[in-house]
Amino acid sequence: MTALDLSKYIVSKCVNDGCPISNLQLQKILYYIQKECLQTRNEVMFFDDIEAWQFGPVVPNVYYYFCGFGAMPISSSFSYGTPLSDKDSAIVDNIVKNKRTLDPWDMVNETHKRGGAWDKTYKDGNGNRCTIPIELIKAER
Repeated sequence: MTALDLSKYIVSKCVNDGCPISNLQLQKILYYIQKECLQTRNEVMFFDDIEAWQFGPVVPNVYYYFCGFGAMPISSSFSYGTPLSDKDSAIVDNIVKNKRTLDPWDMVNETHKRGGAWDKTYKDGNGNRCTIPIELIKAER
């Protein structure tokens, strides 16, 4: 599954549940999903790179797809490719439900923690827009 298809699923689920999310929230949710899959299943949920941007981990093509909404909640549903397997939807739906109501800036702070994957890659701006290695995401606690 691509990160964009997964994102369309997440955004549509949130809209349909009456709890739309912003692009910033979506980016952090994608990061949490990738981390959970790496740590519990030793596999990626999607193969797209996650980069270290100023406000945390970002999947660039997903960011640019939804950037027209600015900081506002994404209010549209989208069709997406292959449906999620039961195994994947269990992880995705749980993370979405637990994270979508958090303040986006709390999620930014959480992903910015000192010594974490974003911090080790971003390096006070010297690693801006560099790919966060899968190994660092997997090792993060």
